[in-house]
Amino acid sequence: MQSSSSVDIRRFLPAMALAGACAVLTGCVVAPAYPAYEYDTAVVGDVYAPVAPPPLQTEVIPVAPSPAYVWIGGSWGWSGGGYRWNPGRWAMPPRPGYGWHPGGWNHGPRGWQGRGGHWGAR
Repeated sequence: MQSSSSVDIRRFLPAMALAGACAVLTGCVVAPAYPAYEYDTAVVGDVYAPVAPPPLQTEVIPVAPSPAYVWIGGSWGWSGGGYRWNPGRWAMPPRPGYGWHPGGWNHGPRGWQGRGGHWGAR
């Protein structure tokens, strides 16, 4: 003869397993497909390089994660005495009505001056 407590536990075992699985899965984190780069926000100050940046690289633009995302094209950044390519990626504007204003490089008396891109009103 079985006790009534063991019968009750077996009856609720599937529900308890489902609740445990839900609790475990709610702790999952989905990382963005594209890493964040320092040009996500306006760059404070200008960057000077002694040589011109290489030509922009050709990029294959993947399908947007949603219609709300904006494509930020790749760019050259100056770091550690050389240029480093920051690949393009999709990003969500920080607020409605904002778009990405790309930076660029201009030649001046102090060398090549780089200004980072930034979010701003369209």
